[in-house]
Amino acid sequence: MNSTIVIEHPLVQHKLAQLRDKETDHHDFRRLTKELTAFMLYEVMADCPLRDVVVQTPLARAKARKLAREVSLVLILRAGLGMMEGVLELVPRARVGHIGLYRNENTLEPVQYYAKLPKNIANTDVILVDPMLATGGSAVLAVDIIKKARAHSVKFVCMVAAPEGIKRLQAAHPDVAIYAAAVDRRLNKHGYIVPGLGDAGDRLFGTK
Repeated sequence: MNSTIVIEHPLVQHKLAQLRDKETDHHDFRRLTKELTAFMLYEVMADCPLRDVVVQTPLARAKARKLAREVSLVLILRAGLGMMEGVLELVPRARVGHIGLYRNENTLEPVQYYAKLPKNIANTDVILVDPMLATGGSAVLAVDIIKKARAHSVKFVCMVAAPEGIKRLQAAHPDVAIYAAAVDRRLNKHGYIVPGLGDAGDRLFGTK
């Protein structure tokens, strides 16, 4: 079974507290999402393989190490867009894919309407992002799509997860590690995480 890593770094937890606050407006919510994602990425990429290289410094040749594989960032639309800049600030050459899903409000199951992945995704390590892991349906379907493209590996990164979503993603894809800033208590009857932070997409884009 795959692991779920909760990132307890003080800066991650501090920014998550600000994100949860209902008084945080969409401008600050976007900024905090970007910053939190960047801080989380240090832990997410801690086990990425490296290759030995030699570089020329201003004084001499030096042995160094670089990432052994390219990174692909895949966003679950629309809320995943808010996490994009946080990743690209640290891995600016990552190629970016998009998977468009919406949730059927009656069944709470995801419906796909779009998918565009990098052509070389099979040779890369994939970081899949969505601010919330709630029922787990969107995450499972997104990983299904990525695996069909033969990605080398997949990690799922969210800000807040529910136990129900973790269980579902682990059952469907036990090889996919889950990274979160918090695991909350439960889902409510509408499929929202409690206490959560509200609808991440609406709070990011100011649509409510």
